[in-house]
Amino acid sequence: MTATLAAPQTRWRGTDFATQVLVLTQRSLRTLVSDPRMIVFSILQPLIMLTLFSQIFASIANTPGFPAGVSYIDFLMPAILVNTAMQSALQAGVGLVTDMKNGVLARFRSLPIRLGSVLVARSLSDLVRTAAQLVLMLLFAVTIFGFSPAGGIAGVAGALALALAVGWALGWIFLAIASWLRNAELMQTVGFLAMFPLMFASSAYVPVSGLPGWLQAIANVNPLTYAVDAARALALSHPVTGVVAALGTSAVLAVIGWVFAVRGFRRPL
Repeated sequence: MTATLAAPQTRWRGTDFATQVLVLTQRSLRTLVSDPRMIVFSILQPLIMLTLFSQIFASIANTPGFPAGVSYIDFLMPAILVNTAMQSALQAGVGLVTDMKNGVLARFRSLPIRLGSVLVARSLSDLVRTAAQLVLMLLFAVTIFGFSPAGGIAGVAGALALALAVGWALGWIFLAIASWLRNAELMQTVGFLAMFPLMFASSAYVPVSGLPGWLQAIANVNPLTYAVDAARALALSHPVTGVVAALGTSAVLAVIGWVFAVRGFRRPL
């Protein structure tokens, strides 16, 4: 008799990292699309901000120190893009906490997937959501408020890309905070305390020269000021000096956020 040799058994290690990220990103996007309320409210809030600020602060365009020949909506819109991306970054952290609480991540831990792929997928799905928000806001600003900056389509596209880069990097910071706090209410409180002074103690809504002296000192060291100024320079076709600094800072923040998010995420639930 001829003995039949058994084939060596190999342990199944699951799919590769890129496939895991792709599948998990699609899952997050399907969850978003399946609930129209999430889409409506995620778009409604920044549109309300755009409407209020463009009407309340429109007279600032007539004050000394405001850029000559620039309408307030053209001045405001790049800042709204950056601020909306920052607010969407906070929602990335809140969404991660929600997944931790509803048992989704506990099920993921029982599967042969890398936990880092869950974080990357979350950041990518939020990046897609933020991009959709910003594009809709731009369409709204163009059709309703006459947003038409000197930089044209190329300048607006550059401002949009910069806002997305800043928002994606901040998203990693909020993912890191969420992975350690693991509390949605506390996460939102921390996010609000961080974003509120960043938004208003900056050049987002008025030129820095129009702020009180003590607030000018804060605005001059506020990283959001540099991101807003760079996005505004791209949109208005002004000399661009801060894009590299904004992108470099975003890259550093993304790396720091990734390291701490992975460490916090690996802690037992």
